[in-house]
Amino acid sequence: MIYKVYYQENRFEVPVRENTKSLYVEASTEREVRHHLKDRNYNVELVQLLEGQHLEYEQASQDYHVETLETR
Repeated sequence: MIYKVYYQENRFEVPVRENTKSLYVEASTEREVRHHLKDRNYNVELVQLLEGQHLEYEQASQDYHVETLETR
């Protein structure tokens, strides 16, 4: 499944909507996504599952690049 993660780059700053960034992660669960990102200094605002037409819309974006979780 593909998840879209909305985040701020610094977890210690107050969130500002204009500074919100996003990335796409392929994982089985939202929990795996959060675990994958825990070592980064991100303030994760939202992890959203993308399906159907919403996923197709996001895939059409030039900024669409999916991170795949490495199995350990």
